Amino acid sequence: MTFIKKYSSEVKAGDTVKVGGWVHDKRDLGNLIFLLLRDKDGIIQITAKTGETDEELIKTIKKLVKETVILVDGVAVENNRAPKGFELKPTKLEIVSETETPLPLEITNKVQSDIDTRLDNRFIDLRRAEVQAIFKIQSRIMKVFRDTLYNKEFTEIVPPSIIASTSEGGAELFPIPYYDKEAFLAQSPQLYKQMAVVGGLEKVCMITPVWRAEVSHTTKHLSESRQMDIEMAFADDNDVLEILDEVILNIFSDIKENCKEELKTLGHDFELPKKKMKRITYDETVELLNKNCEKMTWGDDISSAGEKKICEIVGWEQPFIITGWPTAVRAFYTMPDTKNPKISKSFDLIYKGVELLSGAQRIHKPEVLIDALNKKGLNPENFKDYIKTFRYGAPYHAGWSIGLERLTMMLTGVSNVREACLFPRDTKRITP
Repeated sequence: MTFIKKYSSEVKAGDTVKVGGWVHDKRDLGNLIFLLLRDKDGIIQITAKTGETDEELIKTIKKLVKETVILVDGVAVENNRAPKGFELKPTKLEIVSETETPLPLEITNKVQSDIDTRLDNRFIDLRRAEVQAIFKIQSRIMKVFRDTLYNKEFTEIVPPSIIASTSEGGAELFPIPYYDKEAFLAQSPQLYKQMAVVGGLEKVCMITPVWRAEVSHTTKHLSESRQMDIEMAFADDNDVLEILDEVILNIFSDIKENCKEELKTLGHDFELPKKKMKRITYDETVELLNKNCEKMTWGDDISSAGEKKICEIVGWEQPFIITGWPTAVRAFYTMPDTKNPKISKSFDLIYKGVELLSGAQRIHKPEVLIDALNKKGLNPENFKDYIKTFRYGAPYHAGWSIGLERLTMMLTGVSNVREACLFPRDTKRITP
């Protein structure tokens, strides 16, 4: 079948075309009707005038209500005041699907809706230009992530979402029945990307869903989210930080260059990061926070208030890296520094008061891994299949993981991570 409908971005003055989409708005001046038709690329103005347009067609147009789905044949005529620089003079109109009224929410933003109303009616909320802009930007983020790593000869893998035991320790797991066993939704692809590297793929990347049963109601947390991960053999924490510098710069640069209209729609802009992001140590972070009236004890994780404060100190508009975290606050598989085992070879990326990424060199020696599990109060027996991975020749390796929704939130300027997730899942929301 030949697809004959044209998108608004494909039409130019002088074309005779068929377009289709949703009735965005209508202005009836009696002898003149302006109909705004919305598709994925924008809005086309359709102008029907008495004496110029078929009378039956005008009657049909007058009866149309917002969000009715229509197909329109017509001729595009230059009009610099119209949204696309032309208006369509209609010759034929087909109603594909009528809509019930009233609508659950207003698409044109004449009436604002709260976030719960929007998410309860997400299929309609997605019709708003601002919401579509968010997910067009998110699509570019994933594309640039993949392109950058493909160019570096990384292999994309797909890890399992059902696991037999915890990936990272702790109780933040969603249990599920699995035949006659209990299983869990994966809270991280960590163990599997390491297995892939040890298995000989050496450099792997992935975009994968993860689940955390964390009872949190903040604007930064989701129960289901997506991670963009890498893992790399014969690499330490500094090696994968160099990869991170390039990935982050490429993503920021691409969005700024190729998503200008989307950023304009969202009313958002941002600075490009430096080629090499600034790095400060955990020790320096603690010292800076305490000097600037934000109390922090060495060995603690950084609070949300602390993340905001350190960004204000280091530079709000620039992403930066905190290195050398205490081993005690990191995951059990994080490699301790050989000179000072209390310090780990790990790092976080912080941007505008939000942690976007964690990474580290991993433990690749079974005896060190068993010792680390014991120190965390975890039973090595529960991780015997994972430990087995490193008993038959394992290179040292490192990696990191970016939260896709969090990065989307920061690059689009939205204030709640749920807006950066197509159909968010949290402690209260499991539909639609």
